[in-house]
Amino acid sequence: MKLPDLVEMAARNLRNARLRNGLTTAGIGVGIASLVAMLSLGVGLQELAGRRLSRSGLFNTVVVSPWADSRQMAREGGPPGAGGPAGAGGPMGQRPPEGPPALLDETARRAIEKLPGVVEALPEIRFVGELRLEGKSYIVPAGGLPASARDDEAFDTLQGQFFSGPQAAEAVVKLDFAREWNEARPTSILGKELVLRYAERQALTPEEEPGTTNSGSESADTQYGFTVVRREQPLRVVGIIDADPYGGMRAVSRARVFLPIGLVENLNIMQPTDLRSMVQSADGQKTYPSLMTRVADPARVSEVESAIKQMGFRTYSILDAAQSLQRFFVILDLLLGIFGSMALAVASLGIVNTLVMAVLERRREIGILKALGASDRDVKRLFFVEAGAMGLAGGAVGVAFGWLISVAINWGTAFYLSRRDFPPETVSAIPLWLVGAALAFSVAVSLVAGMYPAGRAARLDPVQAIRYE
Repeated sequence: MKLPDLVEMAARNLRNARLRNGLTTAGIGVGIASLVAMLSLGVGLQELAGRRLSRSGLFNTVVVSPWADSRQMAREGGPPGAGGPAGAGGPMGQRPPEGPPALLDETARRAIEKLPGVVEALPEIRFVGELRLEGKSYIVPAGGLPASARDDEAFDTLQGQFFSGPQAAEAVVKLDFAREWNEARPTSILGKELVLRYAERQALTPEEEPGTTNSGSESADTQYGFTVVRREQPLRVVGIIDADPYGGMRAVSRARVFLPIGLVENLNIMQPTDLRSMVQSADGQKTYPSLMTRVADPARVSEVESAIKQMGFRTYSILDAAQSLQRFFVILDLLLGIFGSMALAVASLGIVNTLVMAVLERRREIGILKALGASDRDVKRLFFVEAGAMGLAGGAVGVAFGWLISVAINWGTAFYLSRRDFPPETVSAIPLWLVGAALAFSVAVSLVAGMYPAGRAARLDPVQAIRYE
């Protein structure tokens, strides 16, 4: 029997029992709708987490730090870095290289910036300073931000503008600081001139450097040192933000006033680690406790990490912890898929019941077909086509209803967030692969459900089937 004839006969049989076949198809649609709605929620949450992390600059950032700090902490009995028990070495089981630890100084920073795929390697500078604004004094934490921070989602609601240049004498303040200055009109701080008082690290001149030891004899080693001088830097407030940059996951995120990173580096602000870096450096050159290395493509993060480790430094990136996050979403999708498939399992029983009843009602028709030369395989194919048609129609209806449920979830979430002064978020998404997978799964389940009725119809004795009343 040719395929067009099978399709025509299957369509006629389905039309003859519209109500029963329609209810069976509706059951399949409900099952597919629940499955699509459940999986769309898992996909949407995964995409939401990905967008959040991507815009926060965490997926393409590698934190570089020297091994000297972890070794010193291990000798003092403290944890040897972020990632393991004493003696484990550091993040993700990294172990320090043999020999003296490499210094994370300006020379190392320039070498890291020259690595393929690296866009920039900047220190994360956070300090405490005094701000004087129209006669009022405030002790606030301040930090430096690069130009790339403009793409962070914290600046989506920026009032005013971003820094005009990497070394501009400008400041972006947090909304809570602006309210502390003027509760009634916090935006009036825009354009105001303020003065930042800070402690500058100033290198000693050769005449100022000590040249003798405590015993009075000349030291064999060159002496290095620095002094601390109070400085003032005028700034103009150009912007206000109400959220923490980088999702609040960096030390600089917790500042209340932000300056361009180029300006902060030029100010040479005293840092708590300066004394230790002076002792560690053989020539007195400033070293960094860590560098935030931004990679052009997140896919090259592992490559950059390997190159930096070969230079003698330890690294950490969010991708080191991303495997746990991916495992969580795989488990979540699996659980949502299982719960969503329960309704589809019930619908498959409806297909079995419908087709079994069709076998009983159409015994004479099946007997005549077999008497006219139709083989057992042709009879099976006929029932498979009917089951597949119900599965395809039910899958299409289910995908449509699942899409409506997804839209309703997103609308309800946006409404709920807007009532609490949060921006809207998309928590449910239906990609094209989910639509195709839902339709294929619906047809597959329907065909499996039709195997028993099709086999039962094929086994009918044509003589007994024709005699059946």
